[in-house]
Parts: sequence; C-alpha cells; structure tokens
Amino acid sequence: MNIKSFYFFWFSILMSLTLQAQSTEKSQNQPVHDTTFVNLTEYSSAFILDLRYATENNFLKAKVYDCASCYLRFKTVKKLIEAQDLLKEKGYKIKLFDCYRPLDVQKKMWQIVPNPIYVADPAKGSIHNRGGAVDITLVDVNGQELDMGTEFDYFGSEASHDYLKLKPEVLKNREMLRNVMVQVGFKMFQSEWWHYNLPVEPGFSVANFKWDCKD
Repeated sequence: MNIKSFYFFWFSILMSLTLQAQSTEKSQNQPVHDTTFVNLTEYSSAFILDLRYATENNFLKAKVYDCASCYLRFKTVKKLIEAQDLLKEKGYKIKLFDCYRPLDVQKKMWQIVPNPIYVADPAKGSIHNRGGAVDITLVDVNGQELDMGTEFDYFGSEASHDYLKLKPEVLKNREMLRNVMVQVGFKMFQSEWWHYNLPVEPGFSVANFKWDCKD
C-alpha cells in the first residue's frame, strides 16, 4: 500500500465513524412521541425498582416477566418524573412494583389466577397493558418503605383509600402519595393504594411490546 492509499484508507474510516456518530446524535435528539414505549431508567435514575412480577415475591407466587425493566409510555414517564420531583422536595422517592405489562404477561397471570377481582381479564386488557399505569410506594432517604398499612397486592378492604381504620401515620403517608400523584395528572384506583394511572388516551391501546432482556 503506497502512502496515498494509506491516507485514503484511514480518511475513509474516520469519515465513516463521524457520520455514524452524527446519525446517532440526530436519533437521540429527535423528539419522542407521548405514546412511545421508553425505559424509565434512561430518563431518570431517581426511582427505586422492585419489580415483583419478575420474581416469585408476589401474590401469584410465580415469575411472569423474563427480566426486570420498567417500560412505560413516554407521557407516563414524564408525569412520573414530575411526581418524583415534588416528592424529592419532601425527602422521599418513588419505588415501583410494576410498570407496563405486555398482554402476553397478562395472559400468564390470568392462567394462574383467572379471577377478575385480582387479575384483569386479558380479553379486555388493563391500563398496565396500555403503558399508562404504575404500582408504587414511597421510601425515605434511607431506602426504607413508608408504612402504607398493607403490603403491595394485598386484596383486603384495608388496602382501599376508603378504609380509614388505620394509624394516623399510615393515613398521612397514603394521602401524601395520593395528593402528589393526582396533582400531576394520575388517577387513583380506589381499592388499591399502590395503583395509579393516567386517563386512557388515543394511542394508549393494549400492547404486547416486549423489551430486550439484554438491556
């Protein structure tokens, strides 16, 4: 290889790498649509993840996710970050138990517990299947969960927002979480203190999108 060919060879490689970097930067800077599924951790590191259905530590006693990742519609992520910013001012963080749930996972859950009291019928789908719902609690600066009166996925009357025969501390904790989530646009689910969802909008259809477990 003569010197002219040598320089041309390395110039070609340099130009290729530059164009690739520009393409990647352009892709990253492109606006994300509110209905796009995104990984929450790519937009904020402020949350604690304890995704129970990726383990056997849940009311199903079964692992139904292949791996633990929190995907949501981009609008849901933005609203959740708004809530986290407000709670940070009070010294708390949001811990997530569940996020978007693919329809195939909903079908697995239905096979294990085919009861609409506990699991949404996959024939209709749930707001979790639409990427607009989260199951959450709060933790303090030491990572300790605040007392909410019951465990996550406890299906007795004590888990309801209407149930008031609880310690004042529990009622205060639930109220703080509820007020912040409602303030940023989420709706509460009356019988489950941990469940919050955005109103269903066009584009928030039932989905079966699945993330790469190598992420």
